Amino acid sequence: MDFGLTADQQMLADSAREFLAAESPATTVRRISEDAHAFSPELFRAMVEQGWTGLLVPEQHGGLGLGMLDAAVLLTELGRSLTPAPILSSAVLATGLLCSAGSAAQKKQWLPKLATGEVIATVAWLEEGDRLDPGGVLLKPRRARSGLRLSGSKLFVMDAEIAHLLLVAVRTGAGSGEAGVSLLLVPRDTPGIAVTPLPSIDVTRRVYEVKFDDVVLGPDALLGREGTAWKHLARLLDSACVAIAAESQGGSERALHMAVEYAKVREQFGRVIGSFQAIKHIAAECFSEIEPSRSLLWYAAWAQQGSPRDASRAAAMAKARLSDVYSRTTNRAVQIHGGIGFTWEHDIHFWFKRARCNEAAFGNPAWHRERVALLSGW
Repeated sequence: MDFGLTADQQMLADSAREFLAAESPATTVRRISEDAHAFSPELFRAMVEQGWTGLLVPEQHGGLGLGMLDAAVLLTELGRSLTPAPILSSAVLATGLLCSAGSAAQKKQWLPKLATGEVIATVAWLEEGDRLDPGGVLLKPRRARSGLRLSGSKLFVMDAEIAHLLLVAVRTGAGSGEAGVSLLLVPRDTPGIAVTPLPSIDVTRRVYEVKFDDVVLGPDALLGREGTAWKHLARLLDSACVAIAAESQGGSERALHMAVEYAKVREQFGRVIGSFQAIKHIAAECFSEIEPSRSLLWYAAWAQQGSPRDASRAAAMAKARLSDVYSRTTNRAVQIHGGIGFTWEHDIHFWFKRARCNEAAFGNPAWHRERVALLSGW
């Protein structure tokens, strides 16, 4: 049995790596990260032309109709290059949520625009409690004659400043359980919305607080049926875990490569430091963690469609494992670089900081290990 990528998936990986090496080298990543929004419209348009924004959009809506494993292949390459672009937030998470929860009319309205890059969307889920369970969704719209009125805020919303559409998790029912959680489609330019950048060590991916000040929404703002959104958000969490794990896989591989290449040329005591046994051991330990993690990642991505019963557990395992691997690998990569690895002038710090943010995003490793135990019935 062949557990490797298909020919088409390998072609996607190869073409993405070639494209990003040419269009998004570290110098470009550094330049884009200095922009107020860490966004390059020209580079994003080039990605649209590659078909990446339509990867998960069904063919009948103008996309490629591929699955999460294909998205993980692409995200691995994006994690390797650390390219600042709203592919995770818009082309994977928001698109996946629309495909899962949207009505036929809503899919017809928004998915073609997402596929062509005309619209950038993002998901607004977290609040002050930073909880990923149903009890963390507290933002409650008020009923109005014209539809709904929304006041409150969401935190850590990726790419909110450049987004055209917000998919907002709200509570439209009583209690704090799964029943009553809904999703709203909120155009970013709706009056009453204010977006504020939040401080983050990762300058290649910006997150924001989105404040809603008596925002008026029509009855068509509901994404899908009212009170049924939690199952879609739970599925989104699994997809997000796989996506972050894929980025972490690619980032780990890149950080180790940078460290090994540096060790081949940096001399100390008349010898290149790569000849020292201690450096070899560090690199070998990193490699021994990265390689088997790839299999876990591919399985978790495949399980999203291929084995739904095991999808949540596999996604949690991949997120927990790759978070640890990415953090340890970038730690060691900085150590191999020595003093220069701690400076702004060297690029390794970009991957070190992304590793820390990926570790916390969508649940830290300890939280996901607890999920694995609960989902396994232990």
